[in-house]
Amino acid sequence: MDNNTNNINENNDNKKEKIFNRLAYFLITASILFAILLLANNSLISNFFNDSENKSFDYRQSLLVKHRHLKPNKDIVIIAIDDGSYEYILDKYGEWPISRAVYSKIIERVEADNPKALIFDLMFIKSFKSKPAEDALLAKTMSKYDNIYTAINFDSQSPDVRKPAVLPSRMAVNVENDTGKADIEGYFGYPNCRTILSEILDSNVKVGMININRSPDGIIRQVPVFAYYNGKYYPHLTLLAGTTILNNGVPIKNYKIDKHANLIANAIKIPLTNTGEVVLNWYGPSMRTYRNIPFHKLIKSINGDSSIENYNFKDKIVLIGTTASSLFDTKSVPIDKIYPGVEIHATYMNNLLDNSFIKKSTPFTNAVIILLLVFAVSFIVFKSSSAVIATTSTVLLCAAYNLATYYVMSLFNLWIQVVVPLFVVLLTFAISYLAKYLLKSKDFEYQYRLATTDGLTELYNHRYFQDALRKQIDMSRRYEHEFSLIILDIDFFKKFNDTYGHQVGDSVLRTVAHVLKKNTRATDYVCRYGGEEMSIILPQTAKEEAIINAQRICDAVAHTPLKVNNTTEVNITISLGVSTFPYDGDSPQKIIEKADKALYYAKEHGRNQVGILNDNE
Repeated sequence: MDNNTNNINENNDNKKEKIFNRLAYFLITASILFAILLLANNSLISNFFNDSENKSFDYRQSLLVKHRHLKPNKDIVIIAIDDGSYEYILDKYGEWPISRAVYSKIIERVEADNPKALIFDLMFIKSFKSKPAEDALLAKTMSKYDNIYTAINFDSQSPDVRKPAVLPSRMAVNVENDTGKADIEGYFGYPNCRTILSEILDSNVKVGMININRSPDGIIRQVPVFAYYNGKYYPHLTLLAGTTILNNGVPIKNYKIDKHANLIANAIKIPLTNTGEVVLNWYGPSMRTYRNIPFHKLIKSINGDSSIENYNFKDKIVLIGTTASSLFDTKSVPIDKIYPGVEIHATYMNNLLDNSFIKKSTPFTNAVIILLLVFAVSFIVFKSSSAVIATTSTVLLCAAYNLATYYVMSLFNLWIQVVVPLFVVLLTFAISYLAKYLLKSKDFEYQYRLATTDGLTELYNHRYFQDALRKQIDMSRRYEHEFSLIILDIDFFKKFNDTYGHQVGDSVLRTVAHVLKKNTRATDYVCRYGGEEMSIILPQTAKEEAIINAQRICDAVAHTPLKVNNTTEVNITISLGVSTFPYDGDSPQKIIEKADKALYYAKEHGRNQVGILNDNE
């Protein structure tokens, strides 16, 4: 019967262990999610993680560029006002900006080859007072062709400085943004406009904005698709040109932002961020990705210099812009610290043509990834047999995750977060180890209890009794203290089993054990000695005090009836013997032998009493 009871107790303990393990997993996950929420609500920490994530994006993009992940479109050509051209212009024309009649010649020369588009990354802002005819000529030349694009800029200048301009309605487009997934009005809404020549605005020249917002670290990773001004949407210069090219030369006037933050324009689908921007996918380093034709060489060619290559712009997408460092139109981008603005436009255009913009993973995807990593790391820690294996496995998991994010960006143009998930991995690793330590402590306690405790009575077992007795002798000998031992036996225990069955016998043992624990001190050791015998070690207790305690226990048991069934109660009695160190022996065997003799004396003289021997017995 004792074995069955022990098995039941062990099964209950195993169930408790499983519940505790599940609770540990839940607490780990809840703690990490709570920590993430706290971090997200702290602007300094949130900015730190955002900056770190941006740097991880830059690193991945640099690796992709190094391994030639994307091939640049050979039909994109840049006419670059580089350092040499800038010096040539100053020498030949004596001023910058250059005479606008020169641009008219450039337009005629390029358009003679029938390009797909001619895009000016230049703003023709004010009329030259001395050369108004050249402004008119430029506007007239531009108006001759339906594939010419030029730039305008929006800003937050005070109306006291500059009165907000009323722009031609032809420049605006319709944007259906009912889902609110891209907050264009919030991030790219402007109260003012830095207008350009009225002759150009009033013509049929296609005009797009060139506003760009840098990240907090000054690096351009994202470019807007629209600006919001005076209640209307105005497309980015490159978006305007690129979507027109993709739509067979017909400008698109109606756009829609769907519930997944995709910009829809006819058959064109472009992923946006929540700020209404596209994340650029980079092709290569500055001045070495797209063909750059120096501006001054083209001028010389137009002027009849036969030593200059005869450039062919047929079916090309031609961008004109500055790359000279002294003209201050260079930016910092993920793959290069100095990158001309016109090449950013070229990259934007290339992404449009390839449909290769980077798409950021959604918050839901990020949450799923974090949860999977939490469970993976906690599983590794809990199942690993050593700290070295757990640490190595976690490091390999981090490396594999990093590699996976690189290939996902390479294959699917998807930006999956790295910094927060890896931070969560470290946090999970630390919390899991703490939880595992607590579980091990609990398991050790559980195993120790199994090894030292009797399953039926929940008293210390015989092995623990022997160890405790030896330690008590050593301690008492060292500090010259007394201690006493009580050994007791349940009277007529066999009759309980024979008359009422073993279940009642077990109840008798449990009842006596309960009375013993209730009537002893916290410092006493109450043990099941064997069968129906039990023992109590009483540290720093003289014999007289031990006998008094033994008698009190004897009386307490006798006054605790056991209910056998609804109609029957039985009385339990015990017989006890007492011995004391060092008077009754200086070894465990002698101390036990003396207490046993006293116990048998009590049984021989009527039971239900404390046996007291004479000093010579």
